[in-house]
Amino acid sequence: MPNNKTSEPSDSAPPLVRFDAVQKTFDGENLVVKDLNLTIHQGEFVTLLGPSGSGKTTCLMMLAGFEVPTNGDIYLGTQRLNSVPPHKRNFGMVFQNYALFPHMTVEENIRYPLKTRKVPAAEADRKVAEILDMIKLGEFARRRPTQLSGGQQQRVALARALVFEPQLILMDEPLGALDKQLREHMQLEIKQLHEQLGLTVVFVTHDQSEALTMSDRVAVFDDGIIQQIDTPSNLYEYPANAFVAQFIGENNTLPGRIESVEGRQCRVSFGDGLNTGALIGPSLGVGDTTRLSIRPERIKLNGASRELPNRMQARVREFIYLGDHMRVRCELAGNDDFVARVPVDEFTSSMRSGDVVELGWRDEDVRALDAP
Repeated sequence: MPNNKTSEPSDSAPPLVRFDAVQKTFDGENLVVKDLNLTIHQGEFVTLLGPSGSGKTTCLMMLAGFEVPTNGDIYLGTQRLNSVPPHKRNFGMVFQNYALFPHMTVEENIRYPLKTRKVPAAEADRKVAEILDMIKLGEFARRRPTQLSGGQQQRVALARALVFEPQLILMDEPLGALDKQLREHMQLEIKQLHEQLGLTVVFVTHDQSEALTMSDRVAVFDDGIIQQIDTPSNLYEYPANAFVAQFIGENNTLPGRIESVEGRQCRVSFGDGLNTGALIGPSLGVGDTTRLSIRPERIKLNGASRELPNRMQARVREFIYLGDHMRVRCELAGNDDFVARVPVDEFTSSMRSGDVVELGWRDEDVRALDAP
């Protein structure tokens, strides 16, 4: 069962970036980042994901050189970066606010990093033309940023970060100012550029769906610690603890106690006399308190639950039509926000709020995890 907190790519090549026991405090007392160990390989798209104040942006700022570690070291290949100033790290940066020069045209903004690096004019012309074509903004080359839409400005900011062919692209909430539809479109564009150009990207966001869509690996931060780093599918299917399960995707949780263990399987009692089979999380044993994690789409309703090993009654509180599925909110074992996601063709149209329904699930769809 993959639930490695520090999953690494199978590639045996040395990492491009390495955080070695890095700590950061701003006041000398409280650690914003606690003993961070993280490696990033050439060509990876790694996302730092977590709530506000979890330490993810501070990590990016230390990698960029805008903050200095209090303890520990950051390496690029074999080079120790701690004392290297930002402008000498050769990293491309993309920010949420774009940070474009308003008095310059699109072309001039993109050319700027080449100018500061004294790239010959003919080579700079070629690079700017290539990147403008790549982001499909050639016809807007003479416009200023204020004459562009938010999505177009973000493309220019991305082009400026790519044009000098940096070793690493750092992105700090780059899509946060865009509306939902444009944001989703830009996610796909950035991912395509990553794959097309073989970029190494470190991306910061608090949006879990964005992280799952774009990343090779996701590092989930909380309280200055990486709770788990893994592929999107492993984070969703095999969360290391209750925080990761709750933060990644929609999730139901129930407090319980482990009654028996057999290999990876366990039996958990919860509520008033209820029990379920589950896959046991690391470091748990008989008698331990746990938090059960069950994804809404794994829960079956009424007739669809008939053959399942874990079946119990719940009371419907509300249901919402969402196109391809119904979101049914129930009360179960004292939790009145227990959600089942039911395909529309399995939903009984006569169901009403207050009805008692049968819920069911398989043992392998439940995780017994460390309680927070």
